[in-house]
Amino acid sequence: MKRQELTISVHNPTNLERTHETIELDPSQFKSLIDEHGYSNLGIFNKETGDLLLNQWIDENGNGQQDQWIFQADFNPNAKLEFVVRPLEKGEKQPQSQKSTYSRFVPERTDDYAWENDRVAFRTFGPDAQQRAENKKPGGTLTSGIDLWLKRVDYPIINKWYKNNEEKKGAYHIDSGEGYDPYHVGVSRGAGGIGFWLNDSLYTSKNFASYETISEGPIRTVFKLKYKPWDVNGQKVTEEKKVTLDLGSNLCHFQSTFSSASALPSVGIGITLHDKKGKTFMAEKEGVFSYWEEIDEDHLGVGIVLPKEHVQKAFERKVDHKDASHLMVLSKPNLSELSYYVGYGWERSKQFTSEKEWNDYLAFYAEKIQTPLVVEVYN
Repeated sequence: MKRQELTISVHNPTNLERTHETIELDPSQFKSLIDEHGYSNLGIFNKETGDLLLNQWIDENGNGQQDQWIFQADFNPNAKLEFVVRPLEKGEKQPQSQKSTYSRFVPERTDDYAWENDRVAFRTFGPDAQQRAENKKPGGTLTSGIDLWLKRVDYPIINKWYKNNEEKKGAYHIDSGEGYDPYHVGVSRGAGGIGFWLNDSLYTSKNFASYETISEGPIRTVFKLKYKPWDVNGQKVTEEKKVTLDLGSNLCHFQSTFSSASALPSVGIGITLHDKKGKTFMAEKEGVFSYWEEIDEDHLGVGIVLPKEHVQKAFERKVDHKDASHLMVLSKPNLSELSYYVGYGWERSKQFTSEKEWNDYLAFYAEKIQTPLVVEVYN
């Protein structure tokens, strides 16, 4: 009897060496195999080596039906690789990984939402932190900005750092070998928070109001944040933000969906300039923007990649009052949806050692976005 299998062909159409590339598959293309064998009993194999690859199913809407199947592979420039999908045979088991992605709501720390992979970690602030700030109670933070947790280990640290901080307040602000949180957000945009730019003013939402964790796993974590309506020069705007972070990436993918009764001005994506002593980099034609600054004797690069077709302009906005100076990247106006990428590279992690390395990484990422892998599935 002929073995049931399908072949996946993946082509890298660029001259770039692409590692930790996530390949996204539509489960409907494997319906007959899924119906007969189930999701977990299907494997993805490298056709040349025979290796069984790490993979992850994602249910986007919680209905029990998987909406996406993903795996990762490395590609040499202009390379074409083939993979085989077939049922697992006796003795074969899905591979496991010590590395992973992770995200969760953190009610024990004033409603943070935190997420990480093997290279970077982030958090943002929820309704309890907002209520505390508005009522002048301890522990409050009023911002929809994004905070950075600077990690320098490839294993998960979120739960450990929060636990340490519960036991000793301020523990995650001290680097004990895994990294720490020295990054100040305050009321700023932090690293990639947004607002609407109009008449030389940035109109921003308050903290996220609700969340939905969609997936966490060895390759990708996905979640959504919703924000209550806020005023943009007399009109009410709402936002739902979908956040995706893949293993091996220093950038996470933000997909914002906006609703309002009338046309919207430009979205402003910001990076806080802190003491304004760092160096900004703006390559509008490529959609690459960064800020390189020194924090506690190590340099940190924060970056934004906005697909170049959506870029209107970028500029430094330096003012005297605290937390209001930013590198601002403006999208073209009248967008109901906006997709962009934000992340960081930290010298102490030894992932990047110079501003040039960081900016080159962002340019490389921008080129990958413009020229995705070409995926085909056939018998």
